Amino acid sequence: MPKSRVRKKKTDPYVRAAATTSPRKRQPSPVWFGGIVLGTMVVGVAWLVTYYVSGGTLPVRSLDAWNVVVGFLWIASGFALSTQWR
Repeated sequence: MPKSRVRKKKTDPYVRAAATTSPRKRQPSPVWFGGIVLGTMVVGVAWLVTYYVSGGTLPVRSLDAWNVVVGFLWIASGFALSTQWR
């Protein structure tokens, strides 16, 4: 059986430029970033525990039940920051 003809590849400047450049590696997170992540989560849990233990009078009396939302926002911000950890 005859061998098929070898085709020459087209030299496309866009493809060639993309192939020669390597993707930029992201640097690892600084050491203090882990502390920020854990700190925001701990603040959120502490906020919720304080609210429930005090019977709803602390940490901010004027917020009433919205203190629960504030606590969960602290925790959610910690989870959002943890997605950026490297």
